[in-house]
Amino acid sequence: MRLVIFGANGRTGRIATAQALAEGHDVTAVARRPEEFPLEDPRLTVVKADVRDGAAVDRVVAGHDAVISTLGVPYGSADTTMATEAVGAIVGAMTAHGVRRLVMVTSTGVPMKPPPGETFFYRKVIAPWLVKLGRPLYEDAARAEEIVARSDLDWTVVRPSGLFDRDGVTDYTVGPPQMVGRFTSRRDLADALIREAVEDRNPRAVVEVITTEGTPNLYRMLAKEALHIG
Repeated sequence: MRLVIFGANGRTGRIATAQALAEGHDVTAVARRPEEFPLEDPRLTVVKADVRDGAAVDRVVAGHDAVISTLGVPYGSADTTMATEAVGAIVGAMTAHGVRRLVMVTSTGVPMKPPPGETFFYRKVIAPWLVKLGRPLYEDAARAEEIVARSDLDWTVVRPSGLFDRDGVTDYTVGPPQMVGRFTSRRDLADALIREAVEDRNPRAVVEVITTEGTPNLYRMLAKEALHIG
C-alpha cells in the first residue's frame, strides 16, 4: 500500500513510518526538515512540505492509497490554527486526486470534558486544569474534525489520551469516545493508525485509543509536564 504520513518526523510519526515500512508498505514521509529524518529504506521517500500550502500538499498526496496525519502542536503553543489549515489542505488534495482513506490524530481532550467513571479529584481538579491549558488547541482540533466529517472521504479520527513512550505494542483498547483511560503509548497509537489505514477499520467514525498496561503515574507525569511548560 502507498501511504503518506504527515507529521512523520514527530515522535509518533517516526514510529508509524517505521512500522509501515516493516510491514512492506511504500511510505512518503512529510516533514518540515527532511534532512533531520532519521529513517532510511528503499520503500521510503522523505519530502519537505508546508502542510498549510495547498499546492505542496496536493503534490504529495497524488498517487497514494491512504493518508495518515500525526500532526499536532504541544501545550502552550501559540499556533492555534495549524490543525484546521492543515486538514483543509489535506482534504482538498485527497478529494482532487480521488484518495479516499484518511486517518487523523486529534486528542481525547477535544470533547473538553472528562469521561464518566473517573475519580472525583480527576473530574473536578485535573480535567478542568488540562482543558484550560489546552483549550485553544482542542478547539482547533475540533474544527479540524468538523472539516473531515463534512467531507466525502472514508475518514477515521483517532483520539489518544496522554501520550507516553514504552517498548512494544500492548493489547490496547480502541472504542467510541469517552472511554475511561488516561494514557496512550505512542507505539500503540502508531499501530492503531496503521491498522486503521491498511485494514479500513472504523470508517467515518471517531475512536479513542487507550493503553491499559504499563502506564505511567498520572501525578508524576503532570508534574513533569508542568515543569516543562514553565
